[in-house]
Parts: sequence; C-alpha cells; structure tokens
Amino acid sequence: MFKTLRSRIIVIALATLVAGWQLYSKGLKLGLDLQGGMHIVLEVDDPDGTMTAEAKADAISRVERIIRTRIDELGVEEPLIQRVGSDRLIVELAGISDEERAKSIVQRNAFLEFKLVLPTSELEGALPRIDRAIVAELGVDSIRAMGRAVTAAANQSDLEKMLFGDTASAEADSAAAETSEEELLRPFSSLLSYGDADGTFLVAVEDVPVAEYFLSLPAVQRALPRNVSLQWGSEIVGRGARNFKRLYVLQEDAFLTGEYLENAVAQRDPQFNQPQVQFELSRAGGRRFSQVTGQHVGEYLAIVLDGEVMSAPVIRDRIGSRGQIEMGAGTAMEEARDLALVLRAGALPAKINIIEERTVGPSLGQDSIEQGELAGTVGIILVVLIMALYYRVAGLLAIGALIVYVILVLGGLAGIGATLTVPGIAGLILSVGMAVDANVLIFERIREELDAGRATRTAVDEGFAHALSAIVDANITTLITALILFQFGTGPVRGFAVTLSIGIVASFFSALFVTRTFFLIYLRGKKASDPISI
Repeated sequence: MFKTLRSRIIVIALATLVAGWQLYSKGLKLGLDLQGGMHIVLEVDDPDGTMTAEAKADAISRVERIIRTRIDELGVEEPLIQRVGSDRLIVELAGISDEERAKSIVQRNAFLEFKLVLPTSELEGALPRIDRAIVAELGVDSIRAMGRAVTAAANQSDLEKMLFGDTASAEADSAAAETSEEELLRPFSSLLSYGDADGTFLVAVEDVPVAEYFLSLPAVQRALPRNVSLQWGSEIVGRGARNFKRLYVLQEDAFLTGEYLENAVAQRDPQFNQPQVQFELSRAGGRRFSQVTGQHVGEYLAIVLDGEVMSAPVIRDRIGSRGQIEMGAGTAMEEARDLALVLRAGALPAKINIIEERTVGPSLGQDSIEQGELAGTVGIILVVLIMALYYRVAGLLAIGALIVYVILVLGGLAGIGATLTVPGIAGLILSVGMAVDANVLIFERIREELDAGRATRTAVDEGFAHALSAIVDANITTLITALILFQFGTGPVRGFAVTLSIGIVASFFSALFVTRTFFLIYLRGKKASDPISI
C-alpha cells in the first residue's frame, strides 16, 4: 500500500491534517501547575482507630464517586480525582477561582435528616439533673473560670485591649465574683432563655462555646431524656442589642433521611425573595413523609443538615413528596445552589479530613508556561541548527519530519483530551530528542553505506533497514517505562507518561515513515550514482 510515493504523501498529509484539526478545534487543556488551581488530599476520619482497612477502602470508594458527581456539577473541567492507598483521595481542580467554595463542596457531609420538634417541657424536667452532672464533672471553680472567660470575651474588643490594656479581665473577675452561688450550681440552665418558637431555647452567641462544651460531656449525654437530642439552629437571632442562637429540642431518631431524596433545586421564594432549596423525595420517601406529617399537623418539623437545623416550619397540613429548605435572610443564592448540588450528589458515607492543601496561583502557572515555552523553543532551535549544519540536506529533511512530528504530538494530546502539565512539557521535549536520535541513527547508517561505495538510493534503503532494529528496541523499552509510570504514578507523573507515550509513537512514525518519504521525494529524478549531501 505504501510502496508508491503518492500513497505515502497522502498518508502523511491526512495524519497532519487530522492532528492539526484536533489541535485547532479542541486546543490543549492545561493542568493545575500551568493554569493555577487547588490540590487537596482527603483522608477518611477515624479518630478512634476502629475502622478496618476494608471499611476504609469501601468508604473512600463511595466518597470518590460522590465527590466526582459534585465536582462535575460544579463545572470544573478535567478534574483529577484519584485514590491513593485504602483511605486517601487526591483532588486537583485546575482553573478554580473560589478555593473556599470548592473546598466546602468537596468536604461537606450533606447528611439530611427530618426530625420532629418536641416541646421544651421534654427537657425542662431534666435540666436540674444536667446541671448537677456538670457540677459533679467539672467543679464550681472550673465553672466560675468559664464564666469569667465568657464575660471577658463579650465585654472587651481588640481596640479596647490596644488602647487601655487588658481592663476587661478585671471587670470579668469582679462580675464572676458577684455571681451568685445559685447560678454557679445551674451552669447550663442559666445559659438558656425561652425561644421565639415552641421547642426552642435561646443561647447568647458568646455563651454558645460553653454550652457546646457542656453538651459534649458524657455525663450530660447520659442525663438527657431518652429519645431527645439538642441541636443548634443555623440562624443568628437578634433580641435587643444581643445576638442569640436557637437550641432545638428534637426527637433523637429521624423519621426520614436524605437517602430518599431524588432532586434538589435552588430558587427564590416568590413572597419574600429569599433563597430556598426545593427538594423532591422518592415514592417511598414521599409516603413516609406524608404519613408522619399527617399525624403531627400543628407541630414543628426540623430540617437538619449535618447536625444543624436549617429551618423548622410548622406542619399546617399533610405534606407529600415535595418540600423546601429555607436558607434565611442574608443568604447568597450561590450558597443555596451549592446546598442543592451536594444534596443531589448524596451524603458522604464517612467524615473526611483535608490533610494536605496546595494552591497554585494563575501567575505562577503563567510563569511555568513561559519557562516551558522558552526551554522548548531553545531546545528545538539548537536541534535544528545542529542537524542542518552537521547533516546538511539530510538534516533539513529531518527538520521537516520534526515539524510533522510536533503537530502529531500536540494534535494527539488534544484529540484524547489529555491535560498538559509541566512534567508533560518535559516529556514532550524528551520525545523531541528521541525523534532526533532516531534520525541520527539512520543518517549514520546511510553514511556507512555510502563510505562502503553503495549507490545513493541503495545506501538510503540499507541505512533505514539496518537502523530499524535499534530504533524499535529503544522506542519499545521507553514506551514500556512510560506505561509503567502511567499505571502506578499520580497526576504529574501520569501527565509525563502520557506525553512521552504519544511522543514515542509519533517519533517512530516520523523517523521511519516521514523522513524516508522526504528522502524519496528528494531522490526522485536523481540518478542512482548522484551523490547526496549527508
């Protein structure tokens, strides 16, 4: 098929045109190190060390699937999401502009629960027992010190500290000293005031850390009534000059979870123009939702996300398979969209921690591109000059084949959608050297044949034939190495391996097919005895 010069020219022209079209239409996708972005390493959280290796592997596998869905919906092009070992996941997002938003979407558990709000009377009877448990656990002196710290934090700003020194500490000591013995013996209940809705208490924002600490004590957990849980609301409530957070009294067990969620869409409330997330449940979830809400008309329903009450509307009638999550005043529409996104993707099966984080700025990526372009340009110019000066006409033919080679490699990268990284540029430059090396082997063999008195056409044929085995061996061994790197390497190493592999295939085609075709064109019309400049 390729014995005629015309057929060889057609093959080269078609290959060059296809590669050129791929490069023009698709363009090269740049990696994290070239266009900027973020690199994070996630690990399954196992603080107690109780998870088995199999459980971690299963959890990280499901985490990978859910995060990939979230990132795809976020709209990041060519993300790298790769498992490392049994409990780690690498996520690289090239070209991302809002790192905090992306990190929140990746790490958020998005565990949705529907719970009934209980009347505050369910907790009131247990408050004395809870207070006694705290006093027994911590002692009065520790509780007094906590009150002093909270008072200092509430009464002194950073500006006051700079201008007047640590005056609030003295005021706090005085306030703490004046605290009645009765209040010290009621450390938790003294933080509570009745809320603006049934089933809620209000806690001053500055007291929230202390209240959270009290609630985390094992003795307090044991003192809580059975089937009752206390969970914080997401909104800040203003009363007079102070801000409060709601503490909801909820049923401990959720009657429905996000497992039954089928769709979630962010939109604006037509009445108050506030962001909200409309959700739709599956048929089974809708039946359960309708049954429970129908039995508790007039009560409050808490929509809990990751342990925080997003909203608690009153049940005015039986609710079917559709509902909504109110985001609250001041919430950006983008936050509502992000919540809808993570709800659609599903909850993570386990908590994950970010153990490594790296951000590459666009300016650093641009510097890498410019340095890579400079290195590649200088290297190619030097190769062209050396080939032209040393091998003369044959060198010029090799340069023509090298131009075809570069188009094939770049077009191949664009065609398969590969992402070009800094190591990929190194692989490209290395493969250029290998393409030139193949031509050097061929030209030296041709020289040997000419020195032995062979005719020009015979010397060219023999040179290509005798150099073939050395070129094949060198390219195959390098290709095997590149495939091993691709199989076992991570992002940058795989980018190097992909570029090198495509370069090896292109250099093989360029040296043995394109260069020989150019020789045939050059020798056409010449006599067998005419000398060749090499």
